[in-house]
Amino acid sequence: MIFPIVAYGDPVLRKVARPIEKDEINLAEFVANMYETMYESSGIGLAAPQVGQSIRVFVVDGTILNEDEEEEDKDPSLEGFKKVFINPQILEETGDEWAFEEGCLSIPGIRADVYRPEKLKIKYRDPEWNEHIEEYDGMAARIIQHEYDHLEGKLFTDYLPMLKRQMLKKRLADITKGAVKVDYRMRFPK
Repeated sequence: MIFPIVAYGDPVLRKVARPIEKDEINLAEFVANMYETMYESSGIGLAAPQVGQSIRVFVVDGTILNEDEEEEDKDPSLEGFKKVFINPQILEETGDEWAFEEGCLSIPGIRADVYRPEKLKIKYRDPEWNEHIEEYDGMAARIIQHEYDHLEGKLFTDYLPMLKRQMLKKRLADITKGAVKVDYRMRFPK
């Protein structure tokens, strides 16, 4: 089932999501629906709050960023980088901050440079409820940081300088009102 993507302005995007218990939801079905929704929306990551569920779950698939690249241009951090993160906790972020132009399915049509640390260590559970502590760098770390922010009630626009946020104010208000053109289903605040 393809969920509608929750648009900027919906309060669920600003809540700190709660952890889930092992058998609280049909995890296999929810994760399958999250992936289906993400692919239908041409995303590389999707957090539960973006589909209206304030729970600590996100899915990623960065492998598609390497698909059309020449072998020497492929990002090694994205090889096999298709994962589900349940109840994640970023334990540490290290390294130099680097800029990359980010976008978000909940904020269509807006992209901006965001600075993030290059490495992270994260603890999470997989769909079989096994606990992992792993380290990521490069683009994989950035995708995790972006999706993790959704679980903390943060959006990439929060990292922008005040002037840039002011310049985007009308466009963000238009998204909240549904005055935006997208090729995927969205749910707008009432």
